[in-house]
Amino acid sequence: MTSNKPRILLTLLVFAILAGSITLNFLLFNRAKKYYLELNLTRLDPLGWNQYFPDSNPPIKANSQVRLVFFGDSRAASWQSPELKNYEFINRGIGSQTSIQTVQRFEQHVTPLKPDIVLIQVGVNDLKTIPLFPMRKDLIIADCQANIQKIVEDSKDLGALVMITTIFPVGEIPLERQPFWSDEVSQAIEQVNVYINSLASEDVIVFDAFSVLADQQGTIERKYTKDELHLNQQGYEVLNQELVLLLNSLKLNTTEG
Repeated sequence: MTSNKPRILLTLLVFAILAGSITLNFLLFNRAKKYYLELNLTRLDPLGWNQYFPDSNPPIKANSQVRLVFFGDSRAASWQSPELKNYEFINRGIGSQTSIQTVQRFEQHVTPLKPDIVLIQVGVNDLKTIPLFPMRKDLIIADCQANIQKIVEDSKDLGALVMITTIFPVGEIPLERQPFWSDEVSQAIEQVNVYINSLASEDVIVFDAFSVLADQQGTIERKYTKDELHLNQQGYEVLNQELVLLLNSLKLNTTEG
């Protein structure tokens, strides 16, 4: 009598391949749907102005309080501020935004707030497009650097102290995203971070968030990750520990009402 074991193993293998294919297609569909929604939302509101309605009557700053505005992409938007006496924190981050979008909405979302400090975290949404447009790699990096420089200068023009973070490292890339990813993204982050560090001056503080979050391989430590690009609560807690140390080292005060 012929054993049925090979046939059973073959059947199980076929089912495993089929299940894997269905799972991967489901993940890819959800990823495509997410980007499709983001694309159409961007077409309706390219700069995200409606995310924060125009501050015709921005909040009045209390005497002796230092106003810090978080500004940038989703990594800024998700940053829950620390509790710190004499500081007021306002968030003007918007998810999925590139550096050019943040540049173009600065006057709408930051200028009316009259910040004392602008904390900037932006750039990864530019650099993650490099695998899609490899021939434009150098231009993407150059534009990202120029836009970061513009946000820094616009902040300084307001009389604000600039606190710019290095771009956070990325985490483990999930299977459904790997066809649209490459090691060049991490290389570009490193290159732009070198540029960001070069901006340090008397009125520009570089907050090296990359070093705080990265493991020995230069990827984000797993205990800090929500997904491949975003931090969980523990990640922001460790950043806030460093942020509080930086802020406590400053001699800032404002009496403007």
